[in-house]
Amino acid sequence: MKKICLLLTAIILISSCKKEGCTDELALNYDSGAEINNGTCEYHIATEYIINYPEGFPTPQIPINNPLTVEGVSLGEKLFNDPILSVDGTISCSSCHLKSSNFSDPNKTSIGFNGSEGFRNASTITNSIWSNSFNWDGSELTLESQAFEPVTNPNEMNNTWENVENILNSNDEYQRLFKLAFNIDYIDSVHVVKAISQYERSLVSFNSKFDKFYRGEGTLSSSELNGYAIFNSEKGDCFHCHGTMLFTDNLFHNNGLDSEEPFDDNGLGLVTNNPADYGKFKTPSLRNIEYSAPYMHDGRFSSLEEVINHYNDGGHYSSTVDPLMKKIGVGLELTNQEISDLIAFLKTLSDENFISKK
Repeated sequence: MKKICLLLTAIILISSCKKEGCTDELALNYDSGAEINNGTCEYHIATEYIINYPEGFPTPQIPINNPLTVEGVSLGEKLFNDPILSVDGTISCSSCHLKSSNFSDPNKTSIGFNGSEGFRNASTITNSIWSNSFNWDGSELTLESQAFEPVTNPNEMNNTWENVENILNSNDEYQRLFKLAFNIDYIDSVHVVKAISQYERSLVSFNSKFDKFYRGEGTLSSSELNGYAIFNSEKGDCFHCHGTMLFTDNLFHNNGLDSEEPFDDNGLGLVTNNPADYGKFKTPSLRNIEYSAPYMHDGRFSSLEEVINHYNDGGHYSSTVDPLMKKIGVGLELTNQEISDLIAFLKTLSDENFISKK
């Protein structure tokens, strides 16, 4: 079992203002500086947050200016679940990223302020510590930058950061918690999203039935094993996009959902403005996929059976469809039993303790 040790004994966080004259090398490695007292640098000490993760998982990349701490993760969890960030105090991050749904939304598209409806399904943030881009279209490259947007989006929280800062700074409890986590006296948007991002990075799942089997701690049924074989064979052809222990390649594909062009949603093409990227969306992880319905960027499929039938029927051809869709228009030709076995395997990726723990 590996672990993320940000420092051997403690995480050293720097206070909010970088003071001229503090040239300590450690202080300069952080974006927020160090306090000066009688010509020496003083640091705010917070408790390191350690994440254990098994062999086979890549090393997470954590921003040097936002290391994980116990205080930061705890604060982020409180903010994540608090509707105080929305303009009318009714919408929180957890309103669209439900723990019971693998931190995704059970609705086809998310409902925000005053009943406003988004245009995509809210994707899961589980194991986001291993992601290198965010949103279905990859429009954000860090969790911090992604966390800025929902607060001001009129279809989500419909607030302003100025208003959020005013409310949080008038709250004694939040003033105390931000002081503990970041040693700041004024709560600003940058530290709000830093705390939320720390919490999101702590949401790691790797203890499913499959993981126990992989570690030699359990067994799979004959149906599950057959589904595993189909998953990793050219017959099922799932492993190309959902390989590795993350069960995602973290890349973007047009998986043959639609044939008509222009597409209703150009996905990655909206970000790159490259017609070759039209209709491409980020590969979701299959971990806890049993709990993540509905599926695809627009929530069009309500069950795993519908998802597999899409591939089994061959999908739809378009000019940007991925070359990995080798059987486009033909289909996988899986039997009913093979479909059942494949679903049985996918359900072994469910980490029930992660979904249910408080």
